[in-house]
Amino acid sequence: MQKLKPILGSFFYAGFLPNAPGTWGSFFALFFIYFIGLYSPWYGIALFTLFCSWLTVWVSEECERVWGGDPSPLVMDEFAGQGMAFIGINLVNPGINIFLLLFLGFVFFRFFDIKKPLGVNELQQLPGGFGILVDDLLAGFYAFLCLKILLYFI
Repeated sequence: MQKLKPILGSFFYAGFLPNAPGTWGSFFALFFIYFIGLYSPWYGIALFTLFCSWLTVWVSEECERVWGGDPSPLVMDEFAGQGMAFIGINLVNPGINIFLLLFLGFVFFRFFDIKKPLGVNELQQLPGGFGILVDDLLAGFYAFLCLKILLYFI
């Protein structure tokens, strides 16, 4: 089971793709979000986000042991944060092209996850998997707010 945790945490080694593992993780999460948003009830993305959050906390201790503190190959936290950006966003009939909406949510999330404004950076100080996870959830929440404001004006 211990060998499985780094594989899952890195999303089957996608976290080792060059230059920007967090960006790759967020990108791969969009495929799941797209299909869940199209084919599941309203709470599908919420369940996806909860599952990815649980998975992040579950694998993080082993991933930190193998790769060091807050390891960049661990991208499951990006899955949870990217999911948070789309909780409560209607992907079926959003009033905007779905691929543009996914792109904007991706850009907003990556901005808040990389820049870490408005308390996002402070949350990384929490111990263990929670510190790895909650900064991404807050970045995802800020991305969600940006999407909701944008959709309000469209």
